[in-house]
Amino acid sequence: MYNPVIFDLDGTLLNTLGDLAAAGNYALSQLGFPTHDLDKYRYFVGNGIPKLIERMLPETASQSDFDAAYKLFDEYYERHKTDATAPYSGIPELLKTLSERGITCLCNTNKSHSFACELLGGFFGDLLTEIVGGEHGFPKKPAPDAVNYLVNKYKKEGFSPIYIGDSSVDMQTAKNAGIAACGVLWGFRGRAELESFKPDYLAENADELKKIILGV
Repeated sequence: MYNPVIFDLDGTLLNTLGDLAAAGNYALSQLGFPTHDLDKYRYFVGNGIPKLIERMLPETASQSDFDAAYKLFDEYYERHKTDATAPYSGIPELLKTLSERGITCLCNTNKSHSFACELLGGFFGDLLTEIVGGEHGFPKKPAPDAVNYLVNKYKKEGFSPIYIGDSSVDMQTAKNAGIAACGVLWGFRGRAELESFKPDYLAENADELKKIILGV
């Protein structure tokens, strides 16, 4: 059994893609730039909002364009971050089961810390013991600093920690922290990307993930 369990947010616990894409396309349209299809945003996200803004803007964009796009994105996303966002199937039940088994559930995300806390608190209440988002004093993933902090704070004698996510950034974060990695196949990226980083496990759904965590 793994304990504690550290989750990524976007593409792992919550399907946030639609609202992130809507905020990005709103900012682009306001600045007169071309917008993008939803699927393109699967590869824009994962390294925090500044990197998302950089990736969605055309190569000819200036620093002032970046600053304006960031402000527009942030303002729109603040108002619309739960329009389409929802937990993935089985995730609320999984977190409840793990909590009942005495397993500490945590989250480390590159998403803005305030947005992460609002979303996770709204959907899952107190099922996550601690959330560490971007702008929280740690380098962004795949740097292992935030994961190391969480592992050291919540480690359980006789148990090993595990990191769970949907992207190469998450798998590299786990490897950099020296802990087990589990890729989830319901998120923004695909099997090929996850397998290229040789995770310890892959989970097709929340029930498979529960069995991996519990060791059954």
